[in-house]
Amino acid sequence: MSTPILQLKDASIYQGDSLVLSNVNIEVNKGDFVYLIGKTGSGKSSLMKILYGDLSLTEGEGHIVEYNLKNLKEKDIPFLRRKLGVVFQDFKLLIDRTINDNLLFVLKATGWKDKKEMATRVEEVLTKVGMKTKGFKYPHELSGGEQQRIAIARALLNDPELILADEPTGNLDPQTSVEVMEVLQQINKNGNTILMATHDYALLLKYPSKTLKCDENQVYEVVQRKG
Repeated sequence: MSTPILQLKDASIYQGDSLVLSNVNIEVNKGDFVYLIGKTGSGKSSLMKILYGDLSLTEGEGHIVEYNLKNLKEKDIPFLRRKLGVVFQDFKLLIDRTINDNLLFVLKATGWKDKKEMATRVEEVLTKVGMKTKGFKYPHELSGGEQQRIAIARALLNDPELILADEPTGNLDPQTSVEVMEVLQQINKNGNTILMATHDYALLLKYPSKTLKCDENQVYEVVQRKG
């Protein structure tokens, strides 16, 4: 039996007072690549926010990378996020510093001290996403696809047990989306578990995998028909 890295049981998710998703039961195991799909406003982002501690889980049960989401304390959130890699649609890179400094900033913030180890780790993650030679550049000197690769590299820094990718191709053209997807597929093959929210159905067809759908306040698994 594989141990779930993420499990929600009879969970209800609220944004303020309004119920966004009810009776959510999902499980993601080590090594999985899982899509989360649904129309805008269907609750994908709210579900993601519950998982990285931006919203509180008040009803039901939830466990993620050995943290209990139900009794997650404010002080636990930074530690939870160290075990997760989060990739956002809009990259969230610091525009006033180089790519290397963006990545070093995260390592410092998460407790790394040894400069040599930090430099090595930055080079490792940039190599993994095919951006080894771009560390000296600033975000504005990179294309959208390149910036998203950097965001994925940043998510890998602390060797997370789970990567949450929230619409990582949402701002990219179709060709660049495929390139970014190839990077995510490779990372998954190397053993990283990925939960990816997307509304890019072309990617689902090209890279079929387990798919969860948010619709009418519910989340359910979609069985993809084999073509």
